[in-house]
Amino acid sequence: MINYFYIMTKKELRIKYKQLRNLLSNNDVEEMSLEIANQLVKMPIWDEKYFHVFLPIVEKKEIDTEFILHVLAGKDKEIVVSKSNFDCIGMTHFLLTDSTKFEKNQYGISEPVDGLEVPVAKIDVVFVPLVAFDIKGNRVGYGKGFYDVFLSECRPDTLKIGLSFFEAEEAIEDVFEKDVTLDFCITPNRIYEF
Repeated sequence: MINYFYIMTKKELRIKYKQLRNLLSNNDVEEMSLEIANQLVKMPIWDEKYFHVFLPIVEKKEIDTEFILHVLAGKDKEIVVSKSNFDCIGMTHFLLTDSTKFEKNQYGISEPVDGLEVPVAKIDVVFVPLVAFDIKGNRVGYGKGFYDVFLSECRPDTLKIGLSFFEAEEAIEDVFEKDVTLDFCITPNRIYEF
């Protein structure tokens, strides 16, 4: 028997996975986020120093990165968070400290008001938000392009680690040449390496 599967576009995948996320309860989000943090502990990345973490949009049921922040703090890592600039689709990166103050932007993302700026070249590991990903490490974001720009500015050896509640798709139909692929993706059940 021939096994056919339908390869979806980024737009179709955004619709599919936003609907799947909406079906998750707050308890599901918390438990799956904790499982992702538990998987993370197994990874061979703990010699690195500067870790960039996204802060979730709670209303969109994104992965709760609070658990990852606790892991990083426990391992005495430098944690970097970003503020988005919607005029140029860019991000400014700040060191997370006890005195960092946050405000929500127009998209409901908590962002640092100011602080000690960290140059992109210092960042060793980036945890990448995504809507979906495939078995080759291609990712689908929200379509605004912030992370595409940011990841293209990172050093070639910066580790790009996607975080997803759901497993990989076989493929994404409309992958672009300039799309930056992931090195790893962590789900509650496994770690993908690309």
